[in-house]
Amino acid sequence: MARYGTVVEDGTVYVESGDGPIEIGPVDRIVAAVGGPAWTITYSEADKQAHPGMDTSDEGLTVDVVDMLRTMTHSERFVETLATHPAELDDDGPEAMPPRMGLFVGKLLENLENGLS
Repeated sequence: MARYGTVVEDGTVYVESGDGPIEIGPVDRIVAAVGGPAWTITYSEADKQAHPGMDTSDEGLTVDVVDMLRTMTHSERFVETLATHPAELDDDGPEAMPPRMGLFVGKLLENLENGLS
């Protein structure tokens, strides 16, 4: 099963594909969308109580968001979905984000919250 990497080049994030790189958007916007350049691993008390055997030894560690982003790989299906999402903005509001970037940011957040699989 093919996996495609994530590349940051000249301040822009790209996802590799069989048809060449897919532009996602500026790395600084993506980092801002997840809350900044550092992510601290935390576990809620509810999670700890619900999963008493869960390994929480990494709690308190801080992860570099760009490093995490660069380690992300993607399935062919996800890459195809990214490619079909518009890369342009439909709205020019201050929080507006192109759909393609929004999809990528959602996956980045999932990886930051749950770890890479």
